[in-house]
Amino acid sequence: MPVVLLLTGCQTVLMSPSGDVALQQRNLIITSLLLMLIIIVPVIVLTLLFAWRYRASHQRDDYDPDWNHSTLLELLIWSAPLLIIIALGAVTWVSTHKLDPFRPLERVSEGRPVTVDARPLVVDVVALDWKWLFIYPEQGIATVNEVAAPVDRPIEFRITASTVMNSFFVPALAGQIYAMPGMQTTLHAVINKPGDFEGFSANYSGAGFSGMHFMFRGMDEAQFEQWVAQAKSGPVLSRDVYQQLAKPSENDPVSRYASVAPSLFEDIVTQCVTPGPSCMSGMKGPNLPAPEHAHDSTADESMHGMPMAQPH
Repeated sequence: MPVVLLLTGCQTVLMSPSGDVALQQRNLIITSLLLMLIIIVPVIVLTLLFAWRYRASHQRDDYDPDWNHSTLLELLIWSAPLLIIIALGAVTWVSTHKLDPFRPLERVSEGRPVTVDARPLVVDVVALDWKWLFIYPEQGIATVNEVAAPVDRPIEFRITASTVMNSFFVPALAGQIYAMPGMQTTLHAVINKPGDFEGFSANYSGAGFSGMHFMFRGMDEAQFEQWVAQAKSGPVLSRDVYQQLAKPSENDPVSRYASVAPSLFEDIVTQCVTPGPSCMSGMKGPNLPAPEHAHDSTADESMHGMPMAQPH
C-alpha cells in the first residue's frame, strides 16, 4: 500500500498525451503490452498451478514417472509464442514506417487527414549548453526555453545542437529525437489540445543538464499571433548575441528575440557562425564533386524513435 500511494504522485503524461503522434505511440505501447500478456499471464498462472498441483506433499494416483512427451503441449508451447512474435513483428514494421519522425504527417487526429494546402509550422531547434533555442523562420522571431504552436497545425521541427549531443523531448507531443552538432534531425508532430506542456533534454549533456527544461505552449491561432507579436518587442538575435547565448549557463529564464540574423540556423548546423576550421562549407575541395547520395533514408526509417542524423 505505501508503494501504491507513492505512485499516485507520478505523472502519466505518456499514457494521456495531447498530440496525435504521441497518442499513436501510446496505443502502440498498449497493443504491444496486451500481445505479450497473452503469453505472460498464462505462464504465471500455470507456474503457480503446477507448483501447487505437483507439490511433494500431494500424493497422486496418476503418477507416471516415465512420461516424457505430449504433442498437444508441444503445439501449444511453440505455436502461441510464434503467433505473438509474428503479430509483434507486423505491428513494429507498420508503426516504424508510419511513425517515422522524418515523415510528414498524414493526419491531424483520428479521422482528420492533413489537407493538401496545409502548411506546417517550421521551428528550428538548437540544443545549447544548457538551454534550448527556438527559431521561427516564417515569423522571423526566436525564443529561449519556450516554444509555442497553434492547435491542430502540423509542426516541422528541424533539430541540431551547438556542441554536444542532446535529446529533444516533449512527452505530450511526440517521442524523443536526438540533437547532434553538425547534423540536422527532423520531427513532425501536432498538438491537439491547448495548454502548457513540459519539454526537456532526455540525454545527459553535462553539469547543467538537470535544468535544461522548456515550456511547450499549445494555443489557438489568435493566441499564437499575439504571442508572436509579444516576441516582436524583444531584442535582435544577431550573431554576436548568439555567441554570447551559446556560452554554458544554467537555469536560464525565458527570453524572446524580435528578429534573427539571416541563415543563422543553417550556419549553426554547418558550424559556420564564425569563420574557422570547423566550418563545413570550406571543407570540400574545389575540384571534388559532391556525393550523389549523402543520406540513406531507408536506414533511418528502421530506427523508430531514434532517427539517424541527416547531414545538412
